[in-house]
Amino acid sequence: MNTSTYTSQSAFDGSRLRVILLVDLHEGAQQRFLDAYEHMRSRVASVPGHLGDQLCQSVENPSQWLITSEWATAPPYLAWVNSEEHLETVRPMQDCVRDIRSMRYSIVRETGRALPPTAGTADGAQAPVRMGDGVTRHALTFTVKPGSESKVADILAGYAPPQARADDSTRLRRTTLFMHGNRVVRTVEVEGDLQTALRHVSRQPEVRAVEEALNPHLEQSRDLTDQASARAFFIRAAMPAVHHVARGGPEPEGLRRHALYYPAREGCGMVLARLLAQQDETAAADPAGPVHRSTVFHRDDLVVRLIDTRDPETDPVRVLGLHGKRKAAVLARLLDGAALGVEGPLSGDRDATRLLAHTDMTLVTDRRAAQS
Repeated sequence: MNTSTYTSQSAFDGSRLRVILLVDLHEGAQQRFLDAYEHMRSRVASVPGHLGDQLCQSVENPSQWLITSEWATAPPYLAWVNSEEHLETVRPMQDCVRDIRSMRYSIVRETGRALPPTAGTADGAQAPVRMGDGVTRHALTFTVKPGSESKVADILAGYAPPQARADDSTRLRRTTLFMHGNRVVRTVEVEGDLQTALRHVSRQPEVRAVEEALNPHLEQSRDLTDQASARAFFIRAAMPAVHHVARGGPEPEGLRRHALYYPAREGCGMVLARLLAQQDETAAADPAGPVHRSTVFHRDDLVVRLIDTRDPETDPVRVLGLHGKRKAAVLARLLDGAALGVEGPLSGDRDATRLLAHTDMTLVTDRRAAQS
């Protein structure tokens, strides 16, 4: 009997979430930081899914602080951290810090207290241990001024790749860029620590030159010489991976990479991401299917799906079971047709299929780092 072995990582597994912020303050900023923390704490306390937080100070270095928060599950945290309200809430705190590092962990085991019935998995049991494939995936997205799309594509396709090795344990493995109209999506794959890799890439002269060349074409202006402006831009551009599945074993030759763009109706982004994650689990479990790997990225009302298929002729939309019957209609009801360039009312399977045909993104460049 055929079986399928695959790894799965998901923000939708029902486990509680621990968020950790490591903060290094500017000299003399301690009181401003404490005031900013109190403001943030009062705001986040009313956010659904927030269970509590702690503020800790280093016993060795008074300028180093640790903030931890606990959440019932990952989705409410992601909705909060990606919101404009969150960006405005944490802005006074960010002005106090020399460096800040964020980490997110699912709570898998715990001692000292029993899990509440609503924690962990749906029945309150301990959360399962995830099996990863050793690679972290992240995406950035932004829009450019209409009419500049071809110029932007030339800029993004024409630069020399940055150095892949960030340090002894971190390496940039692959970067892929797609466009859909004036929307740009940049995905990165990292072996090791994601934030170390992103900081390493941002310091590369090739990348800095590309970012400067993009500035006149961006719909959202930014000043990369101003730390606050640059930070706000990249926070808004970040699209974390909320679900990832990959088949086990060595990577087969000839994989083809696709990206699908799903602008959701207002308030439907998380529901849409969860639906796509469920469909990706089904595709990965099919031993005869062509999908080797799939990642769902989500932010606000935008979802992007990155898919690697073993058959270069595969239509990823059809392979993932989205055309025809009820599945396509359910998905189509969550999508913003105008954002996909489809005007007018949509009804029935045929209109849903027509809408989903517009989700394909155009590949601009796909760069793999040399093995080292």
